[in-house]
Formats: sequence, structure tokens, C-alpha cells
Amino acid sequence: MEDNCVGNGEFFNPVLTMGTQVSCLLVISHFFQLLLKPLGQPAPLAQILAGFVLGPSCLSHIDSVKTFFFYNSADYYETMALYSRIIIMFLIGLEIDFHYLRRNLRVAGIIACGSSFMCTLFAVAVTSFIYEETGAHGSGFIMALTISIILSNTASPFVTRLAHDLKFANTDVGRLAISSSLIADTYAVFLLIIISRNEHKHGFWNWVSLGFVYFLVIIAVIFINRYLANWLNRRQRNQKYLKNTEIFVLLAILFVAATSLETMGVSSIIACFIVGLMFPRGGKAGRTLLIKLSYSVHNFVLPIYFGYSGFKADLTHINSLSNFAIVAIIILLSIGGKVTGTLAACFHLKIPLNEGVLLAFLMNLKGHVDLLALTIGAENQEMSSQIFYNLMMAAVVINSLIWGPIIAFTVRRESDILGYKHIAFEFQSPESELKVLACVHSPRPVATMIGLIATCKGSDDVAISPYLIHLIELPEKSKTTLLYHQKEEDEISDDDDYGGNDVVEINEAVDIFAAETGVIIHQAKVVAPYATMYADVCAFAEDARASIVILPFHKHQRIDGKLESGKEGIRTTNQKVLRQAKCSVAILVDRGLTGTSCTGSLLHIAMLFFGGPDDREALGLSKRLGMHHHINLTVIRFLHKSKQKEPIGIDVAHKDDKVLMAITNQQTEADADNRALTDFFNRYACLAITFLQFFQ
Repeated sequence: MEDNCVGNGEFFNPVLTMGTQVSCLLVISHFFQLLLKPLGQPAPLAQILAGFVLGPSCLSHIDSVKTFFFYNSADYYETMALYSRIIIMFLIGLEIDFHYLRRNLRVAGIIACGSSFMCTLFAVAVTSFIYEETGAHGSGFIMALTISIILSNTASPFVTRLAHDLKFANTDVGRLAISSSLIADTYAVFLLIIISRNEHKHGFWNWVSLGFVYFLVIIAVIFINRYLANWLNRRQRNQKYLKNTEIFVLLAILFVAATSLETMGVSSIIACFIVGLMFPRGGKAGRTLLIKLSYSVHNFVLPIYFGYSGFKADLTHINSLSNFAIVAIIILLSIGGKVTGTLAACFHLKIPLNEGVLLAFLMNLKGHVDLLALTIGAENQEMSSQIFYNLMMAAVVINSLIWGPIIAFTVRRESDILGYKHIAFEFQSPESELKVLACVHSPRPVATMIGLIATCKGSDDVAISPYLIHLIELPEKSKTTLLYHQKEEDEISDDDDYGGNDVVEINEAVDIFAAETGVIIHQAKVVAPYATMYADVCAFAEDARASIVILPFHKHQRIDGKLESGKEGIRTTNQKVLRQAKCSVAILVDRGLTGTSCTGSLLHIAMLFFGGPDDREALGLSKRLGMHHHINLTVIRFLHKSKQKEPIGIDVAHKDDKVLMAITNQQTEADADNRALTDFFNRYACLAITFLQFFQ
């Protein structure tokens, strides 16, 4: 029996063979990533290229390699791709900013619909030509739907990963591109369901019942997840994370529901995304899933999935001028449809042209639902033209390989738009989104820090994206940034060296705040020596596009009310962040006033204005405070008595240039202070704000 296996080309048992193939794919993808990263190319490009090199277009021309990778492996690849899609879409739903998606659903929907509509028109127009050139026999309607999916689909996993790799996922353009790609995926999945169910010739009521069961499964999984997550969060509160068995139970529910939908003949892509989107974010259940899945998906699942898409392309079928023309036409129509539709939508939405061009480029990324549609079409044999599927596979992969470097170049070229741009609070609208980065060294100031975050939000209608970093000293000289997902033990111990039990107390305070307000605070842990800790804080602030960084004071209040100095490294870190950070920086002196505006009690806040750019920045932040309905704000301005008595006279004949410049700068600052206060009074006089002025 062993001889037969070897004779048939199956070197090992299927599991061992599959593991070896996946290992080869990971090794080659990491090799290409090392080569392309210095050139500024994203990781998905290297992973698709690795699969392309291993596929039938390159190394699989060798008989032994072809036998190893293709003999009796097709079913295993499709099963692996299915499980990868399930976990990837669930993680995308878990990571995405639900509040941003809800606020900008109309904008993202218009962009996605504009690009998809144009691509569908092009697909209908070109179907008859491709049908004849490929010598297809069968349903032309199925071919039209397949080409529509290929042209209109935008691979949301590719867009999401690319945005994170190129560090613009937190920008408005990046978040809008991710949201639009998800809506475009939804449209493609809808067409995919029609293709996959067409062979059964269902009537209208069968479609209605199928849709009802589809959404019933989604709703049932959402409610089960909510119940289990809340129960697990209440169970053993002294634990930092869930156990592996508890994670397995949550993921088993997802996989059972997804495979059930696939068995019914409908795609589970959108269902997995919705389940992840509606999973409870607060608590250790959501936190543990996000930590565990992020590491495994980004380092193993996505490279395999992207490599698999490149693996399916076979350029040897482009062996004639007509086949080359078909592939070129598909790529050009995809580019034309996406660019035309997206730019038209951006023009309607009054989005700047340079941002619209980048959005159009991002909407051209493929390799997700389109590959699934081609696989399903080939299996159902609705058309007898195998050359059609081979050419479409090649067009999809070539399109992704083309647009990866173009987008990377465009992002570097548009660094002034996508790069970090700090807009001072003095010039911000209090209705704009607020991004806050708070830092803590211990659980002591967490309650006050969270209360300050809630207070800075201002009006209830204002969007806020808060981040909380736990800063931990690393005594050794080597620096490392340790994120939660780097814990590899079967059960993470509370005696962990990095953070210890402080993490439990911080998580508890964050979870209580999320339960009371519905605002999710994104957490991270930075472990570094105090000498270089400031660099991690500044880098994180730039990646998060934070408007302000809030640092704890290096002294803390004792029971008797006196301030006691902490570690000198905390003070040094604060000073370095004040000098190096590109955004505004605030120092929180915690005196035990843990009451927040969320409790419903009225808070009295005084803003002391002495003059200068720092005080104008504080006045800009006070705009948000004054708009809170539980805050009574008092602005106190201090002026020198000489300014009350008489204006300053300048004798030009007796003043040198340096003195004149100093006096001019002082006068300019005074004028800027007056303008800022006048504008503040005129705009917000109707609020609960009191103005006082003292001369000393």
C-alpha cells in the first residue's frame, strides 16, 4: 500500500504533504518580503508573488514540484482557503471601527456603488466578445455575472492589510477605503450567491426562505456570542485573558455556523464579517480574541491566503494573441470602471481629487470573492470553457501584482496628505473627531485618566477614538515593544513579568468605562527602558493620528495630600515627549478627583489663560469641554497692570533691531491672544461658560 502511494506521487500522507507545502509557501513569502520591504512594497505583494512563483507559471513546470504541489491537493487547498476566509473576515469585523462605519455608511456606499455600477456595465458590454473568443458553451448569463464579480470586486482583506502595512489605516482615506471595499465585497457576494444557486433553479419563495435562514443563522450566532462573552467576562475577573479552551468554544460556534451556510450553497463571507462586527468589544473575551487572532492571522493565515491566490494563476495559458487580448481587456476594463466610478462618486461627495485617485487605486485590488466565484463556476460546470476560467485567474492575479507597487508609490508621493498632520485645537472644530492617546505607568491614575477622556469628548454627538498605553520599564539596555499577542503560553499567568497584576486592574477600569459609555478604548502595552520610551509613545501617537497625548505627572498624591515623587525616569520620559511629540501634550496631575461627567453630576472646570500659544491650545481644548452638558467652564485671563494703564510706546531712534523684534513678537502674541479670546467668547457665549479677567 505504501508503494502505491509513492507510485502515485503522494510522497507523504495528505496532512504531512499539506503542511510541507504551506511551510514552503511561508518561507518563500518571507524571503520576498525581506527583498521588497526596503523598496517600500507591502507584505501582501510579496505573499502573492511567492504563490505565483510556486504556481504553474514558474517552479511547477518542474515535474517533481508539480507532482508535490498539485497531486491530490486541490480539495485541501480549497478547504484551507474556506477556513482562511472565515477567520479573516471575522477578524476584519472585529478590528473595524464600527462607529466610523456607521457614521460614514452613506459616503462609503456611494463610492462602492459608483465603482461597482460602472464595472457591471463594462462586464455586460464585453461578455459576448469573451464568450465567442473563448469558445464557451453554456449559460452566457453566468459568464456575465462572473465577469461582473471580477471587475467590481475589491478584496477587503488586501485593502485592509495594505493600509496597515503602509501606515495609513487610521487616516480618513484609509478608513474610507476599507469601508468601501467591504461594501463592494457585499455586492460581489450577492452576485456570487446567484451563481452558486443558479444550477438548482430555485423559485422566488425558495430565495426568500434561503435569505430568511441566512439572516436567522447570523442573528442566532450574534446572540449566542453576546451571552457567552458576557458570561466569560464575569467569570474569574482576576484573569487577564480567556483560556485557550474558551477561545476554542467561541471559534467553534463561528466555524459551525459558517460551514452550515456553505453547505446550504451560500457564501459565509458577509456572515462572518457581521458576526465579528457585532461581537462585544469590551471585556477580556473581545480583547483575547483580538490579540490571539491578530498575531496568527497576520503572520500565518494571510500569507497562506494571499499566496494561494497567486498560486492559482497560470500564465502558460496566455499562449496566443487572442488570449493575451482577453486578459488585457479585463484588466483595462477593471481599471477604467473602478477609476471612473470612484472619481465620479468622489466628485459628487466633494472629496479632493488626489484623495479620490488614491481611493480609485485601492478599489482596484483583487483576489478575494472573484477567485471564489471562478472556483465555484469551474466546479459547477455551468460553462464548458476551461480556458475562460484560466484566463480570468491570470487577469485577477496580474491586476493585484500591478496595483500593489502603484499604490505603495502613490502613498509615498502623497505623504503630505497621508502623513501625520497635526491640527492644533485652536483651529479645530469642536464637532470634529477627537483622537486621544493616554499613557499610564500603573493603575493609580487610570480612573482619572479615563474620566478626562470622557470629559474631553464634549458633546454627545462628537466622535472620539481613545487609546490607552500601559508603559512598563524594561531594565535591560535592549528595547522591545511587547504587545499582548506575543504571549505563547497555554494560559497566560497573572504573575507575568511585564505588567503583572496591574494589567488586570487597568482592564477592569477600561471595561467598566466601556459598559457605561459604549466607547471602546484601544489598549496597547509598551515595554522599554525609560531612556527610549518616549520614542515608542511618539511613534504610536503618529500611527494613531492622535490630536493630544496625555501623560501622568511624575508625582502622585499621598493619603495626607502631599505629592510624592515617583521614578525619575517618568519625569525624563515626560520631558522628552514634550519636546519630541508632533501633537499637543498634556500632563495630568492626579489629586484623587475621580468623578467624571458620565456620573451625571455637574463638574466645575477653570481654565487659566496667561497668554501664548500653549494657552491658546488649552483654550481650544476648552471649546470641547464647554460643549459638555455636565460641565460648567470658567475661563480666567490674567493681564499685567501695565497693560491696563497705558499702551507701550516705542522710540524707534533708540531701539536696535533685536529689541524691536522682541517687542513686535510680544505685540503679535498679544494680538493672537485677543483674537482667540474674542472668537471664543463670540462663538460660545451661549454655553455655560464664565469669563473673568484679572490684572496683576
